[in-house]
Amino acid sequence: QVQVEESGGGLVQPGGSLRLSCAASGRTFSRSALGWFRQAPGKEREFVAAISWTGGSTDYADSVKGRFTISRDNARNTVYLQMNSLKPEDTAVYYCARRVTTHWDRGEENYDYWGQGTQVTVSS
Repeated sequence: QVQVEESGGGLVQPGGSLRLSCAASGRTFSRSALGWFRQAPGKEREFVAAISWTGGSTDYADSVKGRFTISRDNARNTVYLQMNSLKPEDTAVYYCARRVTTHWDRGEENYDYWGQGTQVTVSS
């Protein structure tokens, strides 16, 4: 059974940093693309970042480009989202999602397994 679990959320001041982690079970993790999505109150869930199975290819939403970095450690079955220069508009529940294929995608409908989400609140 594939499980995906996020951690690392919390409250941070504007301009601060957080690192989210996503641990995924399953022997095929190293051949899976992974993505981060977020959902703010009253809004639809949106794409944030994604990474291919090798980590050699990544993609970011324009709103986070230059501030967020996605990376992965296949030996630990973990993907990370380093978030710097956080803004109040980054406040949302952040979800990790896993595909059964090797390349990333921006469409949430193309992800097969999802975590429960972790809350990130950016506020002074």
